[in-house]
Amino acid sequence: MNLIINGEEKNFQEGISLQEIITSLKIEDKVMAAAVNMEIVKKNEWTNYKPENDDKLELLQFVGGG
Repeated sequence: MNLIINGEEKNFQEGISLQEIITSLKIEDKVMAAAVNMEIVKKNEWTNYKPENDDKLELLQFVGGG
């Protein structure tokens, strides 16, 4: 399955959950919010949410600054 994650094309097995994607990218402690095709997916839904082929994921982290 082909996904676009933060503008970069990546391949994953069919049926993988959003949480499994985040874990496989080793960014689970950095991601604070996720959107699929511009729709926010709540963190408590990541385990059950399964992206589809060619979905666009934005995995966001918050940084301080000023």
